Amino acid sequence: MNEELVDRVVHAVLYEGYILYPYRASAKKNRQRFTFGRVYPEAYSLAEKGAEPFLMQTECLLEGEAPSLEVTVRFLHPLARVIAEPPLPGIGNRASESSERTIPELWVGDTLYQSWQEAVERKVKAPLHSLQSLSRQAETLAFRFPESTQREPILDGAERVAGTIVRRQRAVEGRVEIASNEVEPGLFKITVRIVNTSVLAPGSVADQEAVLLRTFASTHTILRAEEGKFVSLIDPPPSRAPFAVACQNIGTWPVLVGEEDKGMRDAMVSSPIILYDYPKIAPESPGDLFDAAEIDEILSLRILAMTDYEKREMRSLDAHARPILQRTETLPEEQFLKMHGVVRNLQPVDEDFFNPGNRIETVSVGGVPLRAGSRVRIRPRAHADVIDLALAGKIAVVEAIECDAENRIQLALVLDEDPGKDLGMMRQPGHRFFYGTDEIEPVTEGP
Repeated sequence: MNEELVDRVVHAVLYEGYILYPYRASAKKNRQRFTFGRVYPEAYSLAEKGAEPFLMQTECLLEGEAPSLEVTVRFLHPLARVIAEPPLPGIGNRASESSERTIPELWVGDTLYQSWQEAVERKVKAPLHSLQSLSRQAETLAFRFPESTQREPILDGAERVAGTIVRRQRAVEGRVEIASNEVEPGLFKITVRIVNTSVLAPGSVADQEAVLLRTFASTHTILRAEEGKFVSLIDPPPSRAPFAVACQNIGTWPVLVGEEDKGMRDAMVSSPIILYDYPKIAPESPGDLFDAAEIDEILSLRILAMTDYEKREMRSLDAHARPILQRTETLPEEQFLKMHGVVRNLQPVDEDFFNPGNRIETVSVGGVPLRAGSRVRIRPRAHADVIDLALAGKIAVVEAIECDAENRIQLALVLDEDPGKDLGMMRQPGHRFFYGTDEIEPVTEGP
């Protein structure tokens, strides 16, 4: 297993959605935290009648005569960071939780301190087990991470206590269950279940923050095999397909991870975010942006366009947001150019893929035969969309006549006035428009 490559993918999955653009606590989209891979306390799940899960299950297939399996579970343990005002006179600096008055934010000079939800990475690792032994008896690994409270004084320019940063983390506990079943000689089905057994205080089931602080966030599983090879659940060999379909994954999905060009199948990552086999971090990416669904270039340009006040808020947020701003503001021009786009695995266009035998040489509209090269005027039907409204009355050239999946004739049209008309004739996306025979009229006069 290429540990460095796997760790990069795991880190990206672990922090996906941790904080989103515009990377500020005041942004509405950052008020709902840790949205991926939540495994809730069992008591809360039961109170919600199962609407919110208290377990995550991974099932996958492993080939081998006598393989062994190592399982690692990773998640984020939420932590509440609150800002407290200075204690009242006579109470002293070691105030109790009940005597502290928390506030959303505090300015001290040019520095902003805000209440926020941070997280601590947690890892639970089960030792290597042979699948034969797991087939005879399942393995259960219990774990617990204790609660903690830390206080950090906020000092002003005169070294006086202006407030306190209080970080509180509630105890979480759970178990990892690992089982194996030899479904046919040399093929094992693996089941890994993660269960949250954290105890909720009486009456706190309705308290969303109390529940979140005892929830496993961004939970995922790393499976590593020795003397065996995992089977892709996305594209299994035909002989393995029935067993792959029978795998039941709850709140997660396992994919092969590692060096695809070497055909490595000794590791899987089971993630709450659906990935393809062999996911990779784009080499052009300058660093974490915590939003893999976005485009690095767009996010970086938006960060540079922030106001000074917005940047100050982002810089003060936490140890994950601050480096994004620092890196983006110092990013060299050549790095920006790398993010603009790259072509990989360039292959010739497969005409049969786009038009599998659907070409039609000629079609008659209003008694006028039309073929590739004929000119028509676009007349969209009454229920047109905004594109149709913009193209109504435009003159276009027929690039091809085709038959769709419902056996209706469609004309592929390229606008006469399109500056990229040559791209349309090369059948490039964005330069061809499809209309039925009842949505065009022949143009018999010359250009």
